[in-house]
Amino acid sequence: MGSAHTEQPDTSAARKAHVAELRRAEQARRRRMRGLTVAASVAVAAGLVVGGAFVVKARSGDDGGKADTAAGASADAKNGDVGAKSAAGGRFVTGADGVRTWQGTLSRNHVTTPVTYPMHPPVGGDHNPVWADCNGTVYTDPVKDEMAVHSLEHGAVWVTYTDKAAKSDVAALAERVKSTPYTLMSPYANQSAPIVLSAWGHQLGVRSAADPAVAKFLSAYVQGPQTPEPGASCSSGMMK
Repeated sequence: MGSAHTEQPDTSAARKAHVAELRRAEQARRRRMRGLTVAASVAVAAGLVVGGAFVVKARSGDDGGKADTAAGASADAKNGDVGAKSAAGGRFVTGADGVRTWQGTLSRNHVTTPVTYPMHPPVGGDHNPVWADCNGTVYTDPVKDEMAVHSLEHGAVWVTYTDKAAKSDVAALAERVKSTPYTLMSPYANQSAPIVLSAWGHQLGVRSAADPAVAKFLSAYVQGPQTPEPGASCSSGMMK
């Protein structure tokens, strides 16, 4: 996962076209989700008719629910939501552009318990089944690591800042995030730089929002080639 060096700035015509396409795709996904919700409601109503008999049959079986577990795992695998377990160890390697790339396996299992990540903010690993809303969302309170990591899996860039970041920088970053689909922003106390940008497997620390590396990172990693699940929704997750 090398760092990109030739991406155009996000103010270019190509960048604007890319953002517009992301917005159109997001709107299409929302329409599909509404349709799926209606279909799911009909299916649930129909399922109630035979649900009692199914439960009795399932409880009388000898597999102890293993068949259901295997079916669920298979469905998750098809959706790209189940990854290999993390290999022991791993470390960041810093490129000439200052971007740190994680060398090591980043697992992608859905868990409902807290995760101990080897880096802060985390750039991947097991995560909560619910992602943090990342459609240009600015949070004024900290976001759970496990939910933000799920957003990174969808191709988002997570902008975080400490109380050492200048208020003017925080305001400038908030405006940039609000105008950029597949991004989110939140305060974060435990990080090495006043401002950090994180994507799946990649991270950049800067001291100022005016640093040209900020625009380059967003251009390279918003829905970039590192994304495990390109095009996955950044809406309908955890809201403010």
